[in-house]
Amino acid sequence: MRVLFTLFVLLFTQMMLNMAHASPQTRVSADQRKSHATPVTPEERRKRKTVAAKTSKKSKVAPVTEKKTQEKIAKSKKVSSTELVKQKTTSEKNLKTTRTEGKKEKTLRTTRAGKKTEKETKSRTLAKNSTEKVSKKEAYGRHRKGKKLREEDTKPITLSATHKKRYQHAQQTAMTKLMHQVGKPYRWGGTSPNTGFDCSGLVYYAYKDLIRIKMPRTANEMYHLRDAAPVKRGELESGDLVFFRINNRGAADHVGVYVGNGKFIQSPRTGEDIKITSLGDDYWQDHYVGARRVMTPKTIR
Repeated sequence: MRVLFTLFVLLFTQMMLNMAHASPQTRVSADQRKSHATPVTPEERRKRKTVAAKTSKKSKVAPVTEKKTQEKIAKSKKVSSTELVKQKTTSEKNLKTTRTEGKKEKTLRTTRAGKKTEKETKSRTLAKNSTEKVSKKEAYGRHRKGKKLREEDTKPITLSATHKKRYQHAQQTAMTKLMHQVGKPYRWGGTSPNTGFDCSGLVYYAYKDLIRIKMPRTANEMYHLRDAAPVKRGELESGDLVFFRINNRGAADHVGVYVGNGKFIQSPRTGEDIKITSLGDDYWQDHYVGARRVMTPKTIR
């Protein structure tokens, strides 16, 4: 019973409270309160909250950023000072290197100039010595052209009777030695009548024992012989050497001996015999180089 009574009392009090809240006086008081208070929308409240949060954050971040900026300025000052020190050291090093390089270049230039001067002096001395040697040497053959002849060469040669006979005898012996070889076969490198002759071997065999000068072995060497004077074609005499260029080997690669009347004796080539041919033939005229006189009154033994 007591429990029911307490429950009934509680329900009654709750109903009374609900009635009091629902009365018009309470509504008027609430409206008056609302009119006195400024109406605030939820959007404005949110904006106010965000603004307050931002201001609080700014107030918190500002001192931190100021500290950071101060630290950055200090670091930049330190870095700038270190960079200046580094720049000074690098500039000093560059100056030292440039000075050392300049000194090295100067020393190299001086050494090169000294070497060049030494080489030039050596070359000049060698050129002088060579010119002196050449001037001392006697010109021969075609090299005598344009040079002054000695008094002995300009004077006419006066031969005694005995010397003239000896010179004529030497010419005849050379021609007889050559004529005895006509008809023998050509042999490359041959220098004796037993084996045969090539062109220069035949000339070497005819003159080697009759003249004082050393007779060369090849046609090109005979053409450039120092003591053999050049002879014009219209002034050829028996015993003069006539030269030809056939195989384009040197200045002359074939030689024969002039026997007079526009003819010469030769050992032509492999498969042919020693024979006398005419110097006026077209083939020999086309390949003719020149003539040299080996046997003279001065060169005979």
